[in-house]
Amino acid sequence: MPFFSAKMSAMDENRRGYDLKAPGRSGGGAPRHLPGLGGPFPRVDDHLVEPEVTRDEIIGGHRIVAMPANPPHANQQSRLDYVLQALVAPGYIASADLLTRHDQESDFASDACIYKEGVDPATDARYLEEIAFEVVSEQNEGVVTEKARRMQRRGVRRIFAVWVKKAHRVCEWSPKSESWRRLGSDASIEDPCLVTPLQVADLLDAAKADSAVVEALAAKGNPAIRKREAAAEARGVAKGEIKAKAEDILEILEERSIPVVEAQRQEILGCQDLDRLKRWLRRAVMASSADEVTSEP
Repeated sequence: MPFFSAKMSAMDENRRGYDLKAPGRSGGGAPRHLPGLGGPFPRVDDHLVEPEVTRDEIIGGHRIVAMPANPPHANQQSRLDYVLQALVAPGYIASADLLTRHDQESDFASDACIYKEGVDPATDARYLEEIAFEVVSEQNEGVVTEKARRMQRRGVRRIFAVWVKKAHRVCEWSPKSESWRRLGSDASIEDPCLVTPLQVADLLDAAKADSAVVEALAAKGNPAIRKREAAAEARGVAKGEIKAKAEDILEILEERSIPVVEAQRQEILGCQDLDRLKRWLRRAVMASSADEVTSEP
């Protein structure tokens, strides 16, 4: 039974951009052969539909309309985009709703993907996605599965789906079994496209997504993160020096057998002004009482 209820009409096939019999119209680069389908792969940007003009997508010769999302799907996709943008490794691009010609009869977008920067010399077009993500809510599971099969056949290395209804879960497409394999909430996704492993839990929880983004930005040496880390380190050094100076003052007074009442001890230990502590330390060497150390002229 087909996974779509309606095929493209003759009018659809005659619309501008539809030409299922002539892949590779855009030219440039040698065609790649399509395993099992008897034809070459078109370029990834040799579209059957008009990007940013129509909501149409073509999957296996069937036309569907990519509809706007309800909150569960929209919120999950936003979180997915947020995390991937931070985790994408140098030399790669994270993209959302990127239209790709996957075969002679298919021109559709994944919800999110990562692909290599630059131009593929084999096709003179952008590189094919290496990782693709689908968010599944109202969308028919059969449609998502068919998209996964065609993406895999095209050469997309890894394909994931995030289900947002009922059992909120993340699955990876298995080329061997041609089925979805559920990932545990404690699982992680490691890939050359990612600067740090993507924890499955980070895709399912907003707070954990924030932590994942911070860790990824730190791993990439983000200037703002490095500046904050340097400032924190400087504050730590300053606090350490302040504590050391206060302890030096008390040690000198103790060595000189000068009594220090608890109120004076707390005043010295609680002082956060390094310059003042340095003055007190100089006085401690010559003072005859603790009052002479902390008194200001």
